[in-house]
Amino acid sequence: MRNTDLFFLILLLTGTFTHIRAGSSECKARSFGQSSVVCECNATYCDSVGHVSLPAVGHFLSFLSSRAGARLQRNQGPVQKNSTGAALRITVVPTEKYQHVKGFGGAMTDAAAMNILSLSSRAQDQLLRQYFSPEGIEYNMVRVPMGSCDFSTRLYTYADLPEDYSLRNFSLAEEDTRMKIPLLQKAQALSARPLSLFASAWSSPAWLKTSGVLIGKGSLKGKPGGKAYKTWAQYYIRFLEEYEKHNLSFWGLTTGNEPTAGELTNYSFQALGFTPELQRDWIAMDLGPTLHSSPYSKTRLIILDDQRLLLPYWARVVLSDIHAAQYVHGIGVHWYLDQFVPAKFTLTATHDLYPEYFILGTEASTGWRNIDRGVRLGSWERAEDYAHDIIEDLNNYVAGWTDWNLALDMSGGPNWVKNFVDSSIIVDQSKDVFYKQPMFYSMAHFSKFLWEGSRRIGLSTSEHTSLETSAFLRPDGSVLLIVLNRSDAEVQFEVWDQTLGFLPTSAPPHSILTLLWATS
Repeated sequence: MRNTDLFFLILLLTGTFTHIRAGSSECKARSFGQSSVVCECNATYCDSVGHVSLPAVGHFLSFLSSRAGARLQRNQGPVQKNSTGAALRITVVPTEKYQHVKGFGGAMTDAAAMNILSLSSRAQDQLLRQYFSPEGIEYNMVRVPMGSCDFSTRLYTYADLPEDYSLRNFSLAEEDTRMKIPLLQKAQALSARPLSLFASAWSSPAWLKTSGVLIGKGSLKGKPGGKAYKTWAQYYIRFLEEYEKHNLSFWGLTTGNEPTAGELTNYSFQALGFTPELQRDWIAMDLGPTLHSSPYSKTRLIILDDQRLLLPYWARVVLSDIHAAQYVHGIGVHWYLDQFVPAKFTLTATHDLYPEYFILGTEASTGWRNIDRGVRLGSWERAEDYAHDIIEDLNNYVAGWTDWNLALDMSGGPNWVKNFVDSSIIVDQSKDVFYKQPMFYSMAHFSKFLWEGSRRIGLSTSEHTSLETSAFLRPDGSVLLIVLNRSDAEVQFEVWDQTLGFLPTSAPPHSILTLLWATS
C-alpha cells in the first residue's frame, strides 16, 4: 500500500481533519465516507491555488489533484535535453491547430444564489473569490436562467399577466433583483476580466403556450411569424434591457433550455417544446431579426442547448437554412446522455459540417440519475466523470464547458420538484461553511489555466495508453497539457516539446494533472 493510500484510509476511518498542500494555501480536508475528501471553507479560511506565474524557459509547472487527497498540488521541474527513456512519450504538435477556447464556468440559478446568500457576508465573499478571483479558479462564464427553472422554489416568468402581448407588465423577479444580480455584480468585480454571461429560458409565460401551463409538454401557440412567437422573441430583448439597467450585459443567449423536454417528454418542471424545424423558423422569422435590429445585435445566439446526441441532425436542420443561419453563432450541448453516442459522430461531425459555428458545453451535473441521486460529499468518481467529459469535448471541437449550479445545499437543492443533484460547491448553512468538492478541483484544472483565446494543438503518443490528454497553446505562447488517469496504476511518462526538450513526470492512479511551460 502506498503511503498516500494509507494516509487516506486513516482519514476515512477517523473522519478527522488534516491539511493537504494546495498551492498558496492548504486544503482543510474532511471526509464524509466517500472515495475522497472535500476541502472545508468558512468566513476566515479557504485553500486557494493563488496566482500562477510562468516559470523561466527550461522549467515546467505541474498541478496535481488525486483521489488520494492532493488538491492542485504545485511542483516545478526542469526540462531535460535528453529523453528519460520512459516507455510512454507524449509529443506536442503545435503545427496542428484546432478550435479556440472560450472558457469555463457555472450557472447562477435561483438555488445557487439562495445558497450563497445563506452564508455570512464574509463567507459569501470567500465562495465567490474561489470561483472568480485571480486567487481562485478564474471562471469566466456564467449561465443565467431567464425566469424560474427546477432549481427555483416557485414557478414564475417575467410576464405572467395573461394576454400581455406587448409585455407592458414585464418585470424581473425578486430572485433576480435581490439575489442573482447582486451576486453577479460581485463576481464581476472580483474577476480580472469581463465575465461572459449567457442566458437560457426554461419556459415562456403559460398564456403563450398550447398547454396553458409552465411545466410538461407544450409549445408556443400558433406558428413562427405569429403573435406568440414575436412576443417570445421580444421577451428576450426585455430581459437584456432590464439586466443592462444593473450594468450587466450578456455575451450570449440560447434559444431555450432543452427544447425536446417540452416536445418529446412530459417533464415535471418548466419546459417549452421546439422541434428543430420550429426553432429554425422562429429564429429566421422572429428571434433573429428582433435581436439583430435591437441594441444587442452582437449578442451571440446559441441553438440547441440540449443533449449532444441530437447532433448533427439538429444543426443540419437549422443551419442549412440561410435565413436562420445568418443569426446563429454557436451550438450548445448538455452532457447527460453523452455515453450513448461517440463524440466523433456528434461533435466532430457537426464541426466538420459547420466549422464557422462554435460548440459550447452549456450544462452538466452529477447525481441526476435515480440510482445515484443527490450529493456525494467527496466523490472522486464524479470529478473523473467531469474531467473525462471535458477532455473528450475539447478533443472534439468544443470551445468551453459550463457546470450547472454554482452552489447547492446539503441535499442538492433547493429544487421545487425535488430533482436534486450534486454541485462543485456544497453549502452547509447551519455551520456557515461550504465544501469544495473534488469536482471543483476537476473544473479548476481547466478554468484556472486554459485561458480564453487558447488554441488546441496536436498530440501524439508513442504507444497506447489509458491516459486521457489534451494540449493547448495559450495566448502568451506557453503550452498547456492536461492529463487524466482513471486507472488504478501510476503511469510514468515524458512529454516531448521538440523546441525545448523532455518533461519527465508521472500521473498517479486516479488523478488529474496539468502541466504548463513557456516556449523559447
